[in-house]
Amino acid sequence: MVSAGQYPPVNPVKFILLCLAGWMQREQQAVIDYLQEEIRVLKEAFGEKKPRFSDAQRIRLAAKAKKVKFGRLKEIASIVTPQTLLRWYREWVAKKYDSSRRRRRGRPTTPEEIAQWVVRMATDNERWGYTRIRDALMNLGHEISRDTVANILRCHGLEPAPERGKKTSWAQFLKRHWEVMAATDMFTVEIWSLAGMVRYHVFFVMRLATREVQIAGIADQPTGAWATQAVRSLCDGLGGFLSGCRFLIHDRDPLFGTPFDQVLASSAIESVRLPSRSPNLNAYAERFVRSIKSECLDQRVFFSENSLRHAISQFAEHYPRERNHQGLDNRIIRPEFVEPPQHGEVRCRERLGGLLNYYYRQAA
Repeated sequence: MVSAGQYPPVNPVKFILLCLAGWMQREQQAVIDYLQEEIRVLKEAFGEKKPRFSDAQRIRLAAKAKKVKFGRLKEIASIVTPQTLLRWYREWVAKKYDSSRRRRRGRPTTPEEIAQWVVRMATDNERWGYTRIRDALMNLGHEISRDTVANILRCHGLEPAPERGKKTSWAQFLKRHWEVMAATDMFTVEIWSLAGMVRYHVFFVMRLATREVQIAGIADQPTGAWATQAVRSLCDGLGGFLSGCRFLIHDRDPLFGTPFDQVLASSAIESVRLPSRSPNLNAYAERFVRSIKSECLDQRVFFSENSLRHAISQFAEHYPRERNHQGLDNRIIRPEFVEPPQHGEVRCRERLGGLLNYYYRQAA
């Protein structure tokens, strides 16, 4: 037994600190108990539906929860579980060091300009392989690998060079032979005469490269000899409209018979006879027929052959000199001015009583 006189003396400062710490702990516990009860009352008042937190609110709760021990957190956390609070904290820390927005995925993509040039070169040159296209791009200052060329063509659905060269479309064939190719066709116009409605046939020829049109003849009763004579005048080597052409596209009209082909062959022009019922294969000539009818012939009533010839001749002058063509990038075939004046009085040239109009600036 230890006698009373043997107890160590009590330090009054430590005693006061212990009492103060106990009082503060009881005060903090009372505050915590009140806050927990307040949360329970709020949950009972607003139902059991969990609130939706913003990112800023999650960060604040996670930062506070990290400083509390997990066992204690299980006792005081009431809105969300301790596991959720700690998960929010881990996500917050991970987001601080997340550089995914600044990180690129793999190799950089090929610039769109280079990809367009690769596709254009492959389309314009069907027999060019990957290496040939790569070398052509180097001439333009673009250095890419052969595999990059292959990937670009694959993404655009273009086959390798051997396969592309075996498939030549009609449009590609025409484009390769623009300068030496012409097309011909006929269309009909009804004339109201004393004998009733008379159908006239208009025979024309078009050079596909320039879209220039020559009216070869107009007749109410066309024959093979008439068509042959018309094309003979066009094949004149001294300035004929078909001079320099190598191919003439036409349909299977009986007027284009053997004598017609013989006249073309004598001028070293090959007759390209199209399959039956294939107007799309002579689309440029068909488009001219649509233009002259919709813009001129369908807007007038003809009472004589002379009035028909006058209207067609006026449109034939208007078509290459005063009309913009969408197939030629909205250019005029044979413009009056190489560089249109930017200043000057605006004038209008009328044909057929204002049916065909051309607006231009008068040169100073």
